[in-house]
Amino acid sequence: MSVQATARVVATRDGGLPVLESAGPLALRRTRSAGPYTRVTVVGAMSAPLGGDRLAIEADVRDGARLHIDSAAATVALPGYIPDPATYDIALTVGEGAELRWLPEQLISARGSDLRMRTRVELAATARLVLREEQILGRYGEDTGSLTTRLTVHRAGRPLLDQELAYGPCAPGGWDGAAVLAGHRAVGQLLVVDPEFEGQPVESRQLGDTAVLTPLAGPAVLITAVAPDALALRRLLDLDAVLAVG
Repeated sequence: MSVQATARVVATRDGGLPVLESAGPLALRRTRSAGPYTRVTVVGAMSAPLGGDRLAIEADVRDGARLHIDSAAATVALPGYIPDPATYDIALTVGEGAELRWLPEQLISARGSDLRMRTRVELAATARLVLREEQILGRYGEDTGSLTTRLTVHRAGRPLLDQELAYGPCAPGGWDGAAVLAGHRAVGQLLVVDPEFEGQPVESRQLGDTAVLTPLAGPAVLITAVAPDALALRRLLDLDAVLAVG
């Protein structure tokens, strides 16, 4: 039997969380934060996503609010009794003068799984965003499952970024070749959107042998990286180092 569940969070300027709604395997918990952000941690309440599951998280960061969302552990996409693909939809809205840090742990695509993941972000003109995505293609010593991800970001109603990536049996041939992953099994990106970049543009540069920083057509930079494992990938996508580029 498949699971359908949508978890929701709303953050306000005063640090409040008028909506903090868990659902199914997605348990949302307010956790302690040492900084100026209200912090919410996603805790997995059961194994998910499995084949046929329909999971979603919706976060609304209202004007002036500062929200940090992370997760307690990696998310593992697993095969299930139902042969249909699983879906995992993330919808993030960030208001004027608000800031969201979306920093979950890695997504692991286990052999035999089939996951379609979509992340949609709507930013106000003065909103700030830090968003990290990390995918690990297969657990230790196994092949990857099928994984398709799409990230769409709009700022002030205009497109800022729209990209789709596919790995594993569902992807066209060559996805793990020399021109794409070159045999690596960890891939990720870190997107930073900040209105201050409009007055202080960032130049493109290579970060080590397998990562690159690219300025976008807007006040944003995108770091894209591949690595042999999760630890090496996290080092390439180190948040403090990336925020220092400005």
